[in-house]
Amino acid sequence: MCGIVGYAGPRPVLDVLVPGLERLEYRGYDSAGIAVETGSEIAVVKQVGRIADLERALETRRPDGGIGVGHTRWATHGAPNTINAHPHLDCSHTVSVVHNGIIENWADLKSGLIERGHSFASDTDTEVVAHLLEEMSNVGLAEAVRRVMSIAEGALALCVMRRDEPDVLVGARRGSPLVVGLGDGENFLASDIPAFLEHTRRMLVVDDDRVVELRADDVRITDLDGMEITPKERVIEWDLEAAERGGYETFMLKEINEQPSALADTLRGRVDPMGAVTLRELTVPDQILRMIDKVFVLACGTSYHAAMMAKYAIERWTRLPVEIDIASEFRYRDPVLDGRSLVIGISQSGETIDTLAAIRYAKAQGSTVIGVTNVVDSALAREADAVLYTRAGPEIGVAATKTFTTQLVAMQLLGLYLAQVRGALDPGSVAHLVRELSLLPEKVTEVLGLDGHVAAMCGEWADVRDFFFLGRSGDFPVAMEGALKLKEIAYVRAEGYAAGEMKHGPIALIEPGVVVVGVAMDTRIRSKTLSNMQEMKARGATIVMVVEKGAESEVAEVADHVIALPDSPDLICTVLAVVPLQLLSYHVATAKGLDVDKPRNLAKTVTVE
Repeated sequence: MCGIVGYAGPRPVLDVLVPGLERLEYRGYDSAGIAVETGSEIAVVKQVGRIADLERALETRRPDGGIGVGHTRWATHGAPNTINAHPHLDCSHTVSVVHNGIIENWADLKSGLIERGHSFASDTDTEVVAHLLEEMSNVGLAEAVRRVMSIAEGALALCVMRRDEPDVLVGARRGSPLVVGLGDGENFLASDIPAFLEHTRRMLVVDDDRVVELRADDVRITDLDGMEITPKERVIEWDLEAAERGGYETFMLKEINEQPSALADTLRGRVDPMGAVTLRELTVPDQILRMIDKVFVLACGTSYHAAMMAKYAIERWTRLPVEIDIASEFRYRDPVLDGRSLVIGISQSGETIDTLAAIRYAKAQGSTVIGVTNVVDSALAREADAVLYTRAGPEIGVAATKTFTTQLVAMQLLGLYLAQVRGALDPGSVAHLVRELSLLPEKVTEVLGLDGHVAAMCGEWADVRDFFFLGRSGDFPVAMEGALKLKEIAYVRAEGYAAGEMKHGPIALIEPGVVVVGVAMDTRIRSKTLSNMQEMKARGATIVMVVEKGAESEVAEVADHVIALPDSPDLICTVLAVVPLQLLSYHVATAKGLDVDKPRNLAKTVTVE
């Protein structure tokens, strides 16, 4: 979470840093700052608020130079204010530090530094790094950073400058993402690719416990022992336009509308002409998958709702028992797993620290780990035994849309693949479901045509305080995701429940003015869901029903509004049901005048526990 942009080269450094920070806004932040080596000092300008606030501060003080670093901060230690914004300096103002992550032993380090005479200006954990580096002025900056990495515990991505080495930025990474952009006579260091994609497509991924020395004409990467590492150079295949709004009012709306093409990319090359699933990148041998006797699916946030769907798909299609866990809780419940366990970790970014910690725990128990992620060469992709990429493309809006629906389809492909390998479904049944999956891009395009209908409904709800989303079986994770999306971007109380649970307590909250959305795509249990919705209507709630076309008359008696979707088999149909709930959340939020791309208090990638 938060963002780093570093630059060394001939351009005016602010012309790189400020636009780079703007392209990392999607990661979530509450303050921003820059540090520039001017030749006479390390000049620091920082400001609480948005990048626009930082730009206004730069109008009165605009330091010039060819090397510098910018940062957007999402508060963890210390309040979101200008003092706690990065970059941070040491006592003598000769060292500048920006940092993503959390230094877990910061309090002990700070206590020792204070005893040795250091004075702290902020409440952050990051500032300890600046003072530690100040004490190591007798060694080169890269070696000093290696020593700091050896004593600092927790997640950290660093970018530092020191006055006595004015031509170099030193970066380091453990747990939080860091990438290098390679230019012609210039180089870049950043948390994510969009920060430098305007200038170069050549990049290096920085692995954990690596230190980067970055100059305008050279990049050197070492391990913590100082041994030089030569990572593989990669070429970025998507362009900057993919990270821009493309004519839409917001990134979120653009990404909702990109779902047909994203789903097509998820499916592309993974189905053969006979209708079998072919996951060539899934390098786990078939004999290992055949001996699996239990599956665990681990994730956080929206990805957890994809994990819920995975449970339904894998259990139904493979008859394997599946447990789902919020990744942050997995290690602490002492789970029973071994070499016959398959653990699936789902993370859009592949850098979610809780999910990474959980899969590391699983690997230590001898389990086979499959990662499901959107980001090539992310930490999850590198640490898992095999990886399934969702191929959603860059998602700039903080609230997940296309990355969620592609996760659903990826998990359904994985479920069918397991069923195929284990012989739990006959080839004809697999081929039928695969054909239905292949129709999803076309059907999602049809669902997007309901945008005006959904917007008209939501225009009445700008002042509604309470929403409930209900569903059963595969519709339940859709309801949970619908509720989360509305919380994230519209800031209203929205709760997702298994429909049958309402009468066990939550129904006490139903009264006139409450909106209840019933997802009833699963034809096997629709009658039971409708019975639950009747209970909500009897207590004065406004009822919205999400069903497939042809079922409108079946729900007419209970529904005040109906969203009718193309028909699709159970479980697969849930991908379609997600889309109108994304649109519902979007239009409620915009009716309230809110910024859907930058919801308050949220970050795109959560790299702290």
